Amino acid sequence: MINIEEYVDRTAELINLPLDPEHRPGVVVNFERIAAIAQLVTEFPLPQAIEAAPVFEP
Repeated sequence: MINIEEYVDRTAELINLPLDPEHRPGVVVNFERIAAIAQLVTEFPLPQAIEAAPVFEP
């Protein structure tokens, strides 16, 4: 499992984004939520008959 706190710190550093220490806990919590949602999507089983769409059209 990814260390979300480390990810937030390194990503902010990589994109040169100053992260106020008082905002950091909220950013970490939001990334933990994003990771949980992403896990639901990536682990959802799809039948073999489903093909990826070549173009996304909402």
